[in-house]
Amino acid sequence: MNRRLWLSAATATALGATGCAGPSLNDYAQALPALDLKTYFNGVIDAWGVFTDRSGRVVKRFTVVMNCSWDGEQGVLDEDFVYSDGSTQKRIWKLQHLGDGNYSGSADDVVGLAKGASRGNAFRWGYTLALPVDGRVWEVQFDDWMYLMNDRVMLNKASMSKLGIFLGEVTLAFTKRA
Repeated sequence: MNRRLWLSAATATALGATGCAGPSLNDYAQALPALDLKTYFNGVIDAWGVFTDRSGRVVKRFTVVMNCSWDGEQGVLDEDFVYSDGSTQKRIWKLQHLGDGNYSGSADDVVGLAKGASRGNAFRWGYTLALPVDGRVWEVQFDDWMYLMNDRVMLNKASMSKLGIFLGEVTLAFTKRA
């Protein structure tokens, strides 16, 4: 009974929190430098990141090397992850520029299509990731924000949730190779 009460309270809290006003992509429409995904994600990019759980504790650290290219309106982000425990992962994003700063994307471990948009120096990306956890696969939602700092550096912060319940955050710093 206590577990059911706790789950009901957690669900109500999560649903209430999603109704709170948060940042809008249009809040960044005038922010500079202006982000052009096709320009930034072209070439080799190095990234360093952490995953923090809901309490803010760092659970995993990782590095990523991204080989990025575009052919017209279609882009490929070929990502190689190395985690602090020595494990590795590869993700290949296939992006489509839809015009007016809007994008869609897919990858083998993304459920359905990712959708995103760019305004000013910011890019917001939403998608569901099939994430292996202890021998099972969880479908978790990402609300992913990227902010261009200059022509070489971009910061990324993504909130991860399942069924509306906050699980943690991924924080990354990207540096584009000269």
